[in-house]
Amino acid sequence: MERQLLHMNIIERKNYRGVNLPGAHLEKNNLIWANFQEANLQEAYLIKANLTQADLQGANLYRADLRGADLRGANFQEANLQEANLQGADLSNSYLLEGIGTNLQGANLQGANLQGANLTRANLKGANLKGANLQLSNIHLANLQGANLQGANFQGANLHGANLRGADLRAADLYVADLQKSDLQEANLQEVNLQEANLQGAKLTNVKNLSFDQLSKVKTLHNAKLDEENFTLLNEQYITA
Repeated sequence: MERQLLHMNIIERKNYRGVNLPGAHLEKNNLIWANFQEANLQEAYLIKANLTQADLQGANLYRADLRGADLRGANFQEANLQEANLQGADLSNSYLLEGIGTNLQGANLQGANLQGANLTRANLKGANLKGANLQLSNIHLANLQGANLQGANFQGANLHGANLRGADLRAADLYVADLQKSDLQEANLQEVNLQEANLQGAKLTNVKNLSFDQLSKVKTLHNAKLDEENFTLLNEQYITA
């Protein structure tokens, strides 16, 4: 009965700042513009909830279930989304940064729409972003170490200084992406589209499945760190020829 009352009241109110709702069932609720600052939503069920423009700054969403949720324009500044399930969620134009950045470590973002999202300094270490749309997103200085980025769309994304060490980027689209000073060491770049990508100062040593054909299509490799084999190939093609 207590949970039923809570479920009824949550729809009527708009200001839920600091509420303690671990494990709450809020599936499909209309929570547009809701204020959940500093709220505890650990392991809460928010499947297909409408959180458009909601303020979740500093909220605890550890292991929360947000599959298919509408999170367009939501503010996740300094929120904890560690191990949260955001599969199929729409996070386009959402705000996931500032200071230490949003914690999305190990989160499931498979197929999520993150177009235009601000992920600056976000912690996405080990996250699943397979098939996600990150077109034109700001991922500056984000930690994507060991993340699953297979088939993800990074067209025009800002990955300046991002940590992509050991990430699985197979078949990802990095067309016109800004990868200046990014760390791609030990990343799997099989069939990655690097056309017109900016790799100035990027670390590309010990990368897997990187072909000369891919390197020949980038915008620039100025000051990039390459394995000796790839460096020699480029030298032979562009310098000694």
